[in-house]
Amino acid sequence: MSEQKMTREQRRKQQEKKKQPKTPAKLWMKRILLTIVIIGVVGLIAGGSLFAFYASSAPELDETALKDPISPKLLDANGDLFATVGAESREYIPYDEIPKQMEDAIIATEDARFYDHFGVDVLRLGKAVLANVTNGFGDQGASTITQQVVKNSFLTNEKTLKRKAQEAYLSIQLEREYEKEEIFEMYFNKVLMSGRIYGYGTAAQYFYGKDLKDLTLDQYAVLAGMSQRPNAFNPFKDPELTEKRRNVVLHLMNLHGKITEEEMKTAQAVPIEDTLLPEDQRVANQDSKYDAFIDIVLNELEANGDGNAISEGITIHTTLQPNAQQQVEKTLNSDMFPTDDIQSAVAVIDTKTGAIAAVGGGRNYGADRGFNYAQDMTTRSPGSTIKPLIDYAPAVEFLDWSTGHTLVDEKITYTGSEQVVRNFDGKYKGKMTFREALYNSRNVPAVKTLQEVGTDNAQEFVNRFGIDLGNVTESSAIGGTSKAMSPIQMAGAYAAFGNSGIHTEPYAINKIVYRDGKTEKNYKPKAKEVMKDSTAYMVTDVLRDVMTKGTGKRAAISGLDIAGKTGTSNYSRDDMKKWDLPSSAFPDVWFAGYSTDYSIAIWSGYPEMKTPMTTNEERNLPQNIFKEVMANISADSANEKFSKPNSVVETTIEKGSSPLKLASEYTPDELKSTELFVRGTEPTAVSEEYKQLELNSPSNLSVEYDELTSTATLAWDFEQEDLESEVQFEVAVTIDNGPPEVIETTKQNGLIVQSLIPGSTYVFSVTAVSEDIRSDSVSASLTLEAIVEEDLDDLNPDGEDVENPDGSNGNGNGNGNNNGNNNGNNSGNGNGNGNENGNENSGGNENGSDSGEETENPDGGSTETPPAGTGETGGNGESGTTP
Repeated sequence: MSEQKMTREQRRKQQEKKKQPKTPAKLWMKRILLTIVIIGVVGLIAGGSLFAFYASSAPELDETALKDPISPKLLDANGDLFATVGAESREYIPYDEIPKQMEDAIIATEDARFYDHFGVDVLRLGKAVLANVTNGFGDQGASTITQQVVKNSFLTNEKTLKRKAQEAYLSIQLEREYEKEEIFEMYFNKVLMSGRIYGYGTAAQYFYGKDLKDLTLDQYAVLAGMSQRPNAFNPFKDPELTEKRRNVVLHLMNLHGKITEEEMKTAQAVPIEDTLLPEDQRVANQDSKYDAFIDIVLNELEANGDGNAISEGITIHTTLQPNAQQQVEKTLNSDMFPTDDIQSAVAVIDTKTGAIAAVGGGRNYGADRGFNYAQDMTTRSPGSTIKPLIDYAPAVEFLDWSTGHTLVDEKITYTGSEQVVRNFDGKYKGKMTFREALYNSRNVPAVKTLQEVGTDNAQEFVNRFGIDLGNVTESSAIGGTSKAMSPIQMAGAYAAFGNSGIHTEPYAINKIVYRDGKTEKNYKPKAKEVMKDSTAYMVTDVLRDVMTKGTGKRAAISGLDIAGKTGTSNYSRDDMKKWDLPSSAFPDVWFAGYSTDYSIAIWSGYPEMKTPMTTNEERNLPQNIFKEVMANISADSANEKFSKPNSVVETTIEKGSSPLKLASEYTPDELKSTELFVRGTEPTAVSEEYKQLELNSPSNLSVEYDELTSTATLAWDFEQEDLESEVQFEVAVTIDNGPPEVIETTKQNGLIVQSLIPGSTYVFSVTAVSEDIRSDSVSASLTLEAIVEEDLDDLNPDGEDVENPDGSNGNGNGNGNNNGNNNGNNSGNGNGNGNENGNENSGGNENGSDSGEETENPDGGSTETPPAGTGETGGNGESGTTP
């Protein structure tokens, strides 16, 4: 019994054991479960309350809204309505006329459990919630066909709890009021397919030119796949991407048991372009306005994730300038084109903002055309319009080149190749400035420039514009890029040159406003600096010269400050051979030009590259289009001039100096050039290549007078070393302090001046002359005494005439004078031989002089020395008569 009794110690331990609390892990588990239950209940209550609150503000179901698309409104830059997209006629298809295979393709792709759910697919919603928790809200949607009908009829596309709650509520209501087939018919006829195409029936006619019942499985799959991204999966514009999407749809049809694997593979093997409506059968809708611009707007919505938003009644505030758009369309549809088939694209960009003012998608462009040359054409070489972007601007940006930097146009090959770089005229012109090389569009200097810049720098520079030209190589310098730019991208890039280096990616939408009129989404991209203002201005200044003395003269507009660049691409040798093209053939011509208000890029060519251009009329087409458009849209603009920034210095250099030096006062004019420099890099040293050519003055000038012949003999000395050009001597005379008169320029070191007048003072001066260089003059004077009247009487004291049967009067110095009303000059040599020279001189002044040979000189007579006279009577003066 005592064994059964516990000691006090044992009882104490037993009591302590009973007092120990429960295991902490079990207790916390119960607490967690209780908390979850409470939270769940609260969440259900709160969620249900919130759902009920949102649902209470949901709009009423309206059958008209359910069946008809809601057209978005497009406003121009002035806020005026210019289009309501989607108002075009639709091909409405009743449910019982929808082919079964078409329905299967849509349901397998968009909502595989459509006929099983009550408007909201809970299973699909759970998967979407899990994806959103993992990757963030909005990562994945779970909309059923019913929900899409509701959203496109009443709600906006914003991803909010309110919109989702209202969408779910209205979807459940829709399923209660309408049959599944009716709901499917609503979806089938109002879903956005592409651009401005609504409904599958309309799309069948648009893309295939057939009724739905006549389409094949692969075509059904194409249409079924388009509604997810309507503009991206447009088979006219991107058949490759559309084909991938089609094959996904076919796979889903097979996965859900709608087609066999064999049917799937057969349909996937069909080339998508083989079944599309041929381009020559696509009739453009000419009744709609500004179709090319609207295409750009729709593509921009797609790129920003709002491709389906146009079916929700949004208002789109665009950048369209109606006057510019009308001018572009008027020009493209004018008769200035050399052939009927040649195409052109025009992009007009606001230089300062990057906003797209107008677009020319092609000649006779309409709503039903699939290819917009202004945006979609990114496969043609830009030719020489690439040179400012990839060659010369980087040279200024990275190397601080001036516009006077010396380049040598000479025969070279591409690095590591035997391929010769050729200029368009087949010639090489030696040394020239960067300015001359660019405005004359020389290829060799462009390639050399890129070689110095480096392909990595060039690629990095052009990438700043958001443009991908692929891998830049040396041939890229003249347009041989692996990828190309569209006219819109080209105009946007050139705008940066006219906007001090600030670039904004071209855009067509300012903002969109949702159906509630309050919710907005801003579309304006941010501007960024892509180059220094010095780079932008220096390139602009050179491109100004393109318009005045370079390759772009045809595009110049009087009174408008414009810079621009031409571009022409070439065929490869393989293409020339493959298509049997003439040597004069070229596939593309460009012109890109800009003012402070607008930047415009124009491409011209034929739709198929194998169709060549060969004439100057075709070559000049982009310039003619540019001039027509720019002149008209600039009529009411400010037309400010490009302003030189403080970072640029202008100075006159001596071309060809190395390093560049300032021109001296002796530098020949043809070697002087006013060029631009990045401030701090301008030269300070003056060229000493050319110095002043100084001519020595003639020396030892002497004058000897012969009283008998009334002549003065001048003689002088001259010495000059290292003289390359010929020296002549200019002899001038001043008589009695009168004005100096040049009487002769001679190569000799002497001159005889005849018929000096007694009583006069002569000052003779001689100046050495070589081209434009003159020496100082050397002078000598001669004063002759006058003959007094007494001396004359001594010669003939009786005042009688000496008879001469020939009518001449001989005096002892060999000069024969024949007096008469008609003045006869007998030039004799004193030995009886006379040259007959008759000068009629009315007025009764009978004065004849016989002097060897005669040269007329109004300031003193002959400058040739006669032979000495014999004193005998001069020859007969046959032309001199006396009354």
